[in-house]
Amino acid sequence: MQIAILLFDGFTSLDAVGPYELLARLPGAETVFVAKEAGPVRNDQGSLTLVAEHALAEVPRPDIVLVPGGPDVRTAMHDPEIQAWLRTADATSTWTTSVCSGALLLAASGLLKERRATTHWLAFDELRALGVEPTAERVVFDGKYVTAAGVSSGIDMALHLLGRIAGDETAQTVQLLTEYDPQPPYDAGSPEKAPAEIVARWRGRPTEALAAK
Repeated sequence: MQIAILLFDGFTSLDAVGPYELLARLPGAETVFVAKEAGPVRNDQGSLTLVAEHALAEVPRPDIVLVPGGPDVRTAMHDPEIQAWLRTADATSTWTTSVCSGALLLAASGLLKERRATTHWLAFDELRALGVEPTAERVVFDGKYVTAAGVSSGIDMALHLLGRIAGDETAQTVQLLTEYDPQPPYDAGSPEKAPAEIVARWRGRPTEALAAK
């Protein structure tokens, strides 16, 4: 099973690396990072670089496609080479997935048309404008399309996929060995739970908020 994680300049690190840490543990899995050109790709902070081992054309038929988000996802949304690769890879993929604003890239490629999906809560209007029905669920399955909400939810999505692909015991084992047992000091991880004044502040400047996440 080949898992292809798309990289583009300005991607959010945890969107890609969180799911990678779990999905790469699938028995028999080959996990590759891909980009328009093989080589280093900088994240949204500019201080971390991941290396794409392969150019898009070298990985035409992955079994799982994973698209991270990031402040520069809108540039990728208008890149015909990236869009063409997503459509080609999706034609034969078993699962096509995204984390956070990566759903916007899938939607811009026409892959989520009239489907249910999730993304970062500040990007719901953009997702809706692309013909997708946004939902506030943390992980959404619609056929073979799996979307995760904000950055950290990519880890949850990966666990869901592990269970679907390799069974509950494998998923539970990976969760145990990675000690994924969230116990955050604050209960403010969604707009329904965070203090209203913080939510209102960021709703007023969604573009800035998505760039700062």
